[in-house]
Amino acid sequence: MKTDMFDLTGKIALVTGATHGLGMAIAKGLGNAGATIAVNGHSSKEKIAAAVKAYQSLGINAHGYLFDVTNEEAVKSAVKIIHKELGGIDILVNNAGIIKRTPMADMEVSDFKAVVDVDLVGPFIMSKYVAHDMIKKGSGKIINICSMMSELGRNSVGAYAAAKGGLKMLTRNMATEWAKHNIQVNGIGPGYFATEQTAPIRVNGHPFNDFIINRTPAARWGDPDDLQGAAIFLASRASNFVNGHILYVDGGILATIGKPHNEN
Repeated sequence: MKTDMFDLTGKIALVTGATHGLGMAIAKGLGNAGATIAVNGHSSKEKIAAAVKAYQSLGINAHGYLFDVTNEEAVKSAVKIIHKELGGIDILVNNAGIIKRTPMADMEVSDFKAVVDVDLVGPFIMSKYVAHDMIKKGSGKIINICSMMSELGRNSVGAYAAAKGGLKMLTRNMATEWAKHNIQVNGIGPGYFATEQTAPIRVNGHPFNDFIINRTPAARWGDPDDLQGAAIFLASRASNFVNGHILYVDGGILATIGKPHNEN
């Protein structure tokens, strides 16, 4: 028997940081499941236009919106514009994020605050203003892109880990407050993925590449498309009784203590 449990036809999905990388992969998944995609970016109109063109070439109904997720007034305005042009936002994916790899003893306070502002405060601002309409209509899906660093620490990413750990708890608290309005708030925690950013360290023989391959039970880096199933599930009615959950898509890293270097 055919099921439409994962069908997103007629839904409006706003995905922040969706002009490239993991955000674009997630948005493509939602679009291929039938959603209309509101593509957010903050760097330039040209980059957003190129991304929208890429989505449309795949048959995805996509529209671009340039704004900074940390700017409250810009977010308020953008949410109103999207509502006017596309309709109410049914799905929000808080994907926009930054990382600064600096040992904490050497890190500038301004850099620490910048990471927290984008990775934690930004999702709060976005969710606050999108949730207003979701509460009124009595339904909605919010997906926060967390990280394995929501659970684990690693050298030089203290600000990022602090922000992503905070985002995990923000997800649970949003679920606690908004579940009564039929709003499901969940997170996705990606492991290590093959992106343009990680390309220089994914060559055979690079110490970090070897570390990830050996540390991951699946013995490979994630493909960005590996995130699509999790995103579609959490955006669809298939997850209507799933709330406050962080779904880790990590090839099994968090399931294991690891293995000795000489073990196959």
